[in-house]
Amino acid sequence: MMQRSHWLGLAGFALAALIVLCAALLIGSAELSPARALAALGGGGDELARSIMQQVRLPRALSAFAVGSLLGIAGVLLQALFRNPLADPFVLGVSGGAAVGALAGMLAGAGIGLLHWYATAGAFAVGLTVLALGRNGDSTRLLLCGVVLASACGALTSVLLSLADAGQVRGMVFWLAGDLSWAEHPGRDLLTAAVALVAALLFGRVLNVLASGELRSATLGLDGRATRLTVFLISAALTATAVLSAGLVGFVGLIAPHLVRLALRTADHRVVTPGAALCGGALVCAADIVSRTIAAPRQLPVGAVMALIGTPMFILLLRRRSR
Repeated sequence: MMQRSHWLGLAGFALAALIVLCAALLIGSAELSPARALAALGGGGDELARSIMQQVRLPRALSAFAVGSLLGIAGVLLQALFRNPLADPFVLGVSGGAAVGALAGMLAGAGIGLLHWYATAGAFAVGLTVLALGRNGDSTRLLLCGVVLASACGALTSVLLSLADAGQVRGMVFWLAGDLSWAEHPGRDLLTAAVALVAALLFGRVLNVLASGELRSATLGLDGRATRLTVFLISAALTATAVLSAGLVGFVGLIAPHLVRLALRTADHRVVTPGAALCGGALVCAADIVSRTIAAPRQLPVGAVMALIGTPMFILLLRRRSR
């Protein structure tokens, strides 16, 4: 049973996410007063304000929150799957595989619907390889496999970029660094995150058993192989959806679950999963605010901003685990 402190903690994460989401709507390079912005969101105000709020800020803020939630949930699933607190779609190369698949689809002239399948296939290919190579191995071997495959995906990305037309390269490069201007379907991403969150909550006990080890899973009658494959496929699909919407945004799946565990002092996936979804969404929204305002009117890649936050955090987690 979830304790009262867990409910209060999740409520705190929800409040923080709401505050950051509101800030993403109110803060931007265009100077709009809060009253003018709120009126434009409701359909009133002048045409310029309505255009900025309804066509730019609202879709972008919702997309940022959805992408962060998707990556946060994917990070929780991968950490339970590999029983490794350092597992993350970016670190394990799953995001890189999705990016390679999406780029291959772009070069093939695939439409937006087919691009999702290209990205998913790339994520599946890399993730299954890591799953196979890291099986029955320790954390060091798992991370090494992920780093090597991520490097290979980086090399493939360079090859694909060299094959692209000059007019496509700049957009592809900016997208690879994390570009939320590609996220034109926030409703789809939010729905995907909501469905994944409900599924993860329903199977929270299964994730707890899976994270406890293969021996306990077998003792409790859990089909470990089928469960691991299902969890992996879901996490890869979530990662592919996030990459297709916003490019490579790293470290969200690593940082968000750990912040929730540290704040709420629990490893129960029925608590960590919704907390990571809220925390991940808030992190990407905050990074997007920084990327839009720190060098306005120019925009920085949100993935680069997240990397600047995630890299020192990852080093601290590595040092803490080695101790």
